[in-house]
Amino acid sequence: MTLTPGITAKGEGLEGTKWNILGQTYIPKLYSENAMIWHALLPAESFVPPHIHPTQDEWITMLDGELELAFGDEIVTARAGDTVRMPMGIAHGITNKSGKDANCFFGVAPSRKLFDLFEALHDLGDPDEVVRLSALHEVNFLPPPSE
Repeated sequence: MTLTPGITAKGEGLEGTKWNILGQTYIPKLYSENAMIWHALLPAESFVPPHIHPTQDEWITMLDGELELAFGDEIVTARAGDTVRMPMGIAHGITNKSGKDANCFFGVAPSRKLFDLFEALHDLGDPDEVVRLSALHEVNFLPPPSE
């Protein structure tokens, strides 16, 4: 997990890795103990429910498209060129309501257990199992709002 010098080519992941997580594509570009960065394709109408990283700061840098971010009751929209800051311990949800795919880079620092989580979630279609495994890897999804 030590960072090595070099280039991760466009469209390529570390050691050829590419993850499908509930229809979203994540391609790891950088991974060390201190940080992890991945390219993400979030198709139109896809989302990541509200969750908390208790041990990591997270960010998104938008390449194209747009994403709606929820921080509690506050909703903001990120567009190409924007960087979204998601401090550890702060709940956030991500939704692509734009009608178009969104391309962006995500990052976390430190990397903690996230690489292993994405390995475990690859091609897993059961949202309940995604929530369970995520909790074991320091990502805590919030319960759905009561009606």
